[in-house]
Amino acid sequence: MDRNVIICRSILENPAVTQRDLSKELNVSLGTVNSLMKECIEKKYFEVGNKNESCTLLPAGQALLDQHKVDGALIIAAGFGSRFVPLTFETPKGLLEVLGERMIERQIRQLHEAGITNITIVVGYLKEKFEYLIDKYQVKLLYNPEYSHKNTLATIYHAREVLRGRNMYVLSSDNWMRHNMYHAYEGGAWYSSSYMEGETSEWCLDYNKKGRILNVSVGGCDQWVMYGPVFFSKSFSEQFLPVLEAYYNLPGTEPFYWENVFMEMLSGEAARKLPQLPQACLEPEMFINRRPAHEVYEFENLEELRRFDIRYQHTSDNQAMKLISQIFQVKESEITEIRCLKSGMTNKSFLFKIKDRHYICRIPGPGTDLLINRKQEKAVYDALSGYDISENVIYFDGETGYKVSEFYEDSHNAAPHNREEIVRCMDVVRKFHHSGLKVDHSFDLRERIDFYENLCKTYGDTLFDDYRQIRKQMDELLNKLDFLNHEKVLSHIDPNVDNFLILPSGDIRLIDWEYAGMCDPLVDISMCAIYSYYTQEETDDLIEIYLKRKSTDEERFTVYAYMALGGFLWALWAVYKASLGEEFGEYTIIMYRYAKNYYKKCLEISNI
Repeated sequence: MDRNVIICRSILENPAVTQRDLSKELNVSLGTVNSLMKECIEKKYFEVGNKNESCTLLPAGQALLDQHKVDGALIIAAGFGSRFVPLTFETPKGLLEVLGERMIERQIRQLHEAGITNITIVVGYLKEKFEYLIDKYQVKLLYNPEYSHKNTLATIYHAREVLRGRNMYVLSSDNWMRHNMYHAYEGGAWYSSSYMEGETSEWCLDYNKKGRILNVSVGGCDQWVMYGPVFFSKSFSEQFLPVLEAYYNLPGTEPFYWENVFMEMLSGEAARKLPQLPQACLEPEMFINRRPAHEVYEFENLEELRRFDIRYQHTSDNQAMKLISQIFQVKESEITEIRCLKSGMTNKSFLFKIKDRHYICRIPGPGTDLLINRKQEKAVYDALSGYDISENVIYFDGETGYKVSEFYEDSHNAAPHNREEIVRCMDVVRKFHHSGLKVDHSFDLRERIDFYENLCKTYGDTLFDDYRQIRKQMDELLNKLDFLNHEKVLSHIDPNVDNFLILPSGDIRLIDWEYAGMCDPLVDISMCAIYSYYTQEETDDLIEIYLKRKSTDEERFTVYAYMALGGFLWALWAVYKASLGEEFGEYTIIMYRYAKNYYKKCLEISNI
């Protein structure tokens, strides 16, 4: 860190700056400030006026500053912000308001006040929400295509050319700074730091007398921690970016923050992993920038934000929070312990607590209004009411699909290869199949396949190369199933093991009846098999568990046919969802393979 730059900068910003002010800015003693000022005067960086009342920056001092001019800022805004659900289901975290101002806009305004207008925002999740900033502040947007499954290492990788050869601030969109800590000039790379008293899980810093960071460790006690903005100097980026690029291509670094790379450079781990890189690249020079208490804020969750901004105790302007407040007749501040649950393939859900009970709120995912009839789903739950088969639904809106249900403490999902649990799950399936429950709608595989096929074609998605051939095979199976004309009963359609909850009492609940309708009951056995990625041997065992006897050729043919058709249907479903920006990895291919493989197995049962 070039302290002379900080002194010249302070004089430029405030000619009446005092030695005491400089001591505070540099975190050094008055004696050290006095020595540094004498050095600057000798180098003709500035001169002191009469009676030492003010200083004047000289051309040599301005030339020094020009070498350290800040070129711009990179703001990271690609992530989801899972700890702020349900607010972030609708709004990226950086666009949330704090004391009446959006966090990212506050930072942009502070940068502008420092004369920094070259600003690039890296976006990903809900990227369209940031578009207005282009017109309002003339920022640039850079899309990170890997935002959903990689961390900030990948974000910096995709933005590396924005940083290369420049002096740049690197900011998080969801930070909030009480005072403007940005400047037109910086003396070297630094990481903002706050002091944490007591135990902390933050990233703690060790540094030398000059403030150079020597080591980073996760967790500690009574320490200065990484907290808030960062500044990448040209020289730091020259050292750091080649290492980050190499780390990006290392397997297993997908969950890494960019700080993981910096930490491993300091510890020597990077030198071990990357022996091909020159040692000069592995000795990064970054300094601690110790900030006063209560200047930098990184809000961890909604409850922390509520304590800071009282408005959030009353209303968050979020549809789900308003709904829960109305359902339970409580203030929003009484909705606590909010956390994101694992997002399903169709919906987004979060857990919350009111008084001493936990509940789950389900919010339909994008595009599901085309895929699921919520009035029909509500009719299914109404039919199941009182049978102790499904989850206990507190609220269901047949128009929007919003659902609030009881959360079962200490329950767990069934395991597909735990035969004892599968036997008990099939008992539940058999129970509602034989219950005589009925609804007014059916689940029609032929209609659904046609529907998804048309959706995919409408959105211009490329179907499989052999799609026409496989579609003909599926039509052949549908025709044979129509000929068999099995009785229809209320069927779940989506009985994968994750939808079976095993309660501490041993009772089982089958949840998420979105696709349910009247259908051949054996479709549920087929769907359970393909969702569990069962082999033929495991499938045959599942059929006999459900039937509680040996299966006939016709029953095995029926299950195999539904497995083929189910695989085909869900492969189309996944292709359509991909057009909306939701990818499911190998799931699409696995489902399509079920379609092909089990069509062939159907042919082997020749007497049907």
